[in-house]
Amino acid sequence: MSQIQAFDYSLNLLKAMLWQYNDAARLEALIQQKQDWYDAEYSGFWSEWVRDVFDLRTANDFGLAVWAIILDLPLAVAATPDDPGKPLWGFGQYFEGFENGNFASLSGTALTVEQKRIVLRLRYFQLFTRGTVPEVNAFLAQLFPTQGPAYVVDGLNMEIQYVFQFALPSALVLILDEYDLLPRPAGVKVGYVATSEVLGWGFGQYHQNFNNGNFNNA
Repeated sequence: MSQIQAFDYSLNLLKAMLWQYNDAARLEALIQQKQDWYDAEYSGFWSEWVRDVFDLRTANDFGLAVWAIILDLPLAVAATPDDPGKPLWGFGQYFEGFENGNFASLSGTALTVEQKRIVLRLRYFQLFTRGTVPEVNAFLAQLFPTQGPAYVVDGLNMEIQYVFQFALPSALVLILDEYDLLPRPAGVKVGYVATSEVLGWGFGQYHQNFNNGNFNNA
């Protein structure tokens, strides 16, 4: 998907006019009207189809749903619900405070359009790549051009580690944990780690407290 052939969908119907009809104003006007229709309905349709469906980098929700079927990859994961009797951390009538409650599990995924593109591009790349470190690193540079550095490290022990030097959204983490999407050579163990300079919620020198910090991904 990184190199999609450029297609020219334009049509020039005026080329069909023979030279002896160059002065036929009415005929030329009819053909021009037909040309205007093709520009709006034909060329425009195929350009929008490439943008909204064919190209995973720009596909909309409909196009991504089509790709999810083609690549056999669900874009939602239903998390296991908490035990009704499990005390949950929080404040209020139905929650427990510090040292008494547990964090609730995620209720499921709610991927944004951009996150869906990332997931499906990972799946697409996984299907045709050899999984070499240079090839994967080049792909990661295209997949995360603005989020931050992302690369894979070969441990030289039949294990590779993906390093994301930015915070991964929790929904994306759930998808990565649920499905085997990170490309790798056959027989090689894979793991990932996400680092972030954002201070996490908590107490102490390296944390922020209420109204200042975010929960870190596990």
